[in-house]
Amino acid sequence: MSSVYACPLSHKLISLNGADKLSYLHGQITQDLNKLTNSNYLWAGHCSAKGKLWGVFKLFAHQDSYYLAGSDAEVEKSLAELKKYAVFARVDISAASQRLIGLIGDDLTEILTQLNINFEDDATACDFSHGKALKLASNRVLLMVDSQFSVPDNVSTLDTDAPWKQAEILAGEPQLSSEAIGEYVPQMVNLHAINGISFKKGCYTGQETVARMKYLGKNKRAMYIVTGQSEGLLSEPDLEIQLGENWRRAGKLITQSFDEQTNRLTGLVVLPNDTDVTQVFRAKHTPQVELSILPLPYSLEDE
Repeated sequence: MSSVYACPLSHKLISLNGADKLSYLHGQITQDLNKLTNSNYLWAGHCSAKGKLWGVFKLFAHQDSYYLAGSDAEVEKSLAELKKYAVFARVDISAASQRLIGLIGDDLTEILTQLNINFEDDATACDFSHGKALKLASNRVLLMVDSQFSVPDNVSTLDTDAPWKQAEILAGEPQLSSEAIGEYVPQMVNLHAINGISFKKGCYTGQETVARMKYLGKNKRAMYIVTGQSEGLLSEPDLEIQLGENWRRAGKLITQSFDEQTNRLTGLVVLPNDTDVTQVFRAKHTPQVELSILPLPYSLEDE
């Protein structure tokens, strides 16, 4: 991919502002808010009291607000849950109006210079004239932009976010579909592997379950990247694994992307963490679709 592409994203934003925004959000998510600066973004999970994820978010600060960026389903669920107890704190929580755009390409240097976006040293976030930029990888930058922003003429605007979504999946970045919300503890979607869980921050909703998974070795599941040929996205996310001559339930895709040019389906699925990575899976309701496991770009070992 020699050109630079702009993907209009279906992702949404939650904004929090007010005098108690730090203390309030700190008690709700898996991340330590004290690690957040204006020049970084952090991964964070938002859990139920039972430690099951309502959403996985990119957390960042801009001007006087905190923002959580996630899928439409995650934002809808977490926004409702965050608001439940906000009446007891000086904090305003709402769906943010800014747009999210993904820039993707082998070399983003020229475009970032053109937009006056400068990531200093090891910074992964920076302000610019139309909002905030997050450096997710060398070839991917997420922009939160205002209504005045327009994509530069030398950037190709796509009609779909499929390339961006595929890149997210291949990077092993968890994202929950509506069917996956409330189903998984953070470690089951590898949130610890991308530094999205603080085990030293103190209490937050669901913390007891998350800590028990770590210190008592209770977690027996992990998230894997799978890929294979298909005719489109799977309408039913259930996967099966072959045991002898029989097929048994294996797990469900929690997110998926389809490349129309190569007819390749890529997805994330939560499986037993001792799964044989050479194993082939098939879609339960579309058995001609076979999926194999790709290597994760990070280690799942606890520190």
